[in-house]
Amino acid sequence: MGKLPYDPEKGLTPIMLLGITPIALAAHPSAQVGSVAELIAAAKAKPDAFTYGSCGIGTPQHFVMELLRQKTGVAAAHAGYKGCAPAVTDVVGGQVPLAIVSANLVAPYAKTGQLKVLGVSTAQRYGLMPAVPTFEEQDVKPFDFSIWYALMGPAKLPPEVAAKIAADVGKALAEPRVQSNLSNAGVEPYKGSAQDLATLIKADSQRYLQLAKSANIKAE
Repeated sequence: MGKLPYDPEKGLTPIMLLGITPIALAAHPSAQVGSVAELIAAAKAKPDAFTYGSCGIGTPQHFVMELLRQKTGVAAAHAGYKGCAPAVTDVVGGQVPLAIVSANLVAPYAKTGQLKVLGVSTAQRYGLMPAVPTFEEQDVKPFDFSIWYALMGPAKLPPEVAAKIAADVGKALAEPRVQSNLSNAGVEPYKGSAQDLATLIKADSQRYLQLAKSANIKAE
């Protein structure tokens, strides 16, 4: 994004991690690929045959696919959509053979056979699609990216206030109906401390910065 009107590390106070959603690579049946290995082989045989839709230029989904391309050599042109929903619509309709989107959005289509999900981006399998292997299980290593949700406060939030908020929210997240609602929305609960969140922010900032440079990704 270039210069921002705030510093994401200094301008906010991490309170706690709330949950994660994997990113999934899905294919229309007409693509005739059922795994990352099959996609690699098909893309090598026909380098111009594949285009992938993402949720937009510079989104985590776009970054994940570019990392996958770097690690596997898959040739696929990028089509950046204005959000995940239109990318899913077009891959289900066969307008694009591939889409890289939030995993919860393609889970219903995987069940009906309208899409084949080739893999997910997290180190662990996804609860809504337990039969789908991770990228790491398909020998694309290391690979552990997710969409994560966090609770943040303003800068210089007193530690005791942040701790009280975290404790109260933690109690709410422990309620069965809250966990059920999160699961139905495709979010897997993730209990993490303020320090865990701060560490994750720094680590992901570096990972995305390196990817932005190596893949020449720039905001539009």
